[in-house]
Amino acid sequence: MNWYLKVLNNYVVFSGRARRKEYWMFTLFSSIFSIVAVILDNVLGATIEDEVYGFFYILYALAVFLPSWTVTVRRLHDVGRSGWMILISLIPLIGWIWLLILLIIDSDPGENQYGPNPKEV
Repeated sequence: MNWYLKVLNNYVVFSGRARRKEYWMFTLFSSIFSIVAVILDNVLGATIEDEVYGFFYILYALAVFLPSWTVTVRRLHDVGRSGWMILISLIPLIGWIWLLILLIIDSDPGENQYGPNPKEV
């Protein structure tokens, strides 16, 4: 949970590096909270017409949109790539696979152009 809160506290910080653990723990907790929001929408009848999501899910998605982008950019920095590499996901199928590989691989050892390795700090 501390990793999730750390990302939320740095929601506008595009500089620096984010460990693999920080990214994936944020993604895990964000997915869990998204599922809870969808369940709340369905239980309370707050869904949009024939959709399974509604007010609570949309509110949560808007709240974590920017933190999700910033942690992804910092994760790309951690593997020595520019934050602009996030745009590779716009290429159908291949782009998503390549981005996933970049998010999974281990950090660059030592310092790179984006800062010191967060594992060593």
